[in-house]
Amino acid sequence: MNEQEANPAVRTVASTQSEMTEIILPNDTNVLGHLLGGRLMHFIDLTGAMAAYRHARTFVVTAAMDHIDFIRPVHLGDLVTLKSSVNRAFNTSMEVGVKAWAEHTRTGETVHVASAYLVFVAVDEHGNRLRVPHAEPETPDEARRYEDALRRRNHREKEYARRKEAKLATSGLA
Repeated sequence: MNEQEANPAVRTVASTQSEMTEIILPNDTNVLGHLLGGRLMHFIDLTGAMAAYRHARTFVVTAAMDHIDFIRPVHLGDLVTLKSSVNRAFNTSMEVGVKAWAEHTRTGETVHVASAYLVFVAVDEHGNRLRVPHAEPETPDEARRYEDALRRRNHREKEYARRKEAKLATSGLA
């Protein structure tokens, strides 16, 4: 396989899709028997990283968890299935969307329990940023998520600039 085949200029969103399932055990839960939020965030980060790895085909690091919605509790004994895909790739970063569902193991009932957006950055073994392929949406839903990712990125950049300005103002440097 040559370099162009290994690192194409474009990858489809579908080629980044990743999925994992976990059973919720006592060590994963709080005193109410519900999955710990931090544990679910860990699962979300892992599943998101899988999609980012598939897209970048290099090391990736989590740069931000842009947004997370905890919709319903997950109970002891449930199966949690998480699905992820790259929504959009920028120069060296990628926004990944992750959705989580809980399945009651005895009834088979499945409910949506969480959604999140994460930003991953592609890096080499020394931590230097690397360019990533363009993400090509193929379906109307992928195209919607692709456009929404740009809006979220613009919002993140504005918020970062606002926080930086506020920090300078409180330090007396502005």
